[in-house]
Amino acid sequence: MPAETGYKGFKELNCWKEGRVLRISVSALTKQLPATEKYELALQMTTAARSVTANIAEGYGRYSYTDTRHFFIMARGSVTELIDHLSVAIDEGYINAETAAGIEKQCESVFKLINGYIAYLDKNRKQ
Repeated sequence: MPAETGYKGFKELNCWKEGRVLRISVSALTKQLPATEKYELALQMTTAARSVTANIAEGYGRYSYTDTRHFFIMARGSVTELIDHLSVAIDEGYINAETAAGIEKQCESVFKLINGYIAYLDKNRKQ
């Protein structure tokens, strides 16, 4: 972990914290996929998982309600994309249903947290 700088910003958001845990779980999972999937499914899963936290961070750094909300919606979309990639991994026999269910549960948690933040934005929107 890097040294603490005092600035926290998006790192204080529960959706980002849980998204980070999800990203780490997906990274570990993709390392177990066959080498033939390195540039296909593994890359897509890694990209989707990284997109969750990256879009939260970028959205948090925006100064307008519309921009911020847009990036949180993009993060939410990346979560659902990841759930689809998990189904591909099951269908191809790369992972079992139990492994997929554990990561899908993390996805659902992150999805709900992102929805909560979007609701917070909507409630506090400056007219």
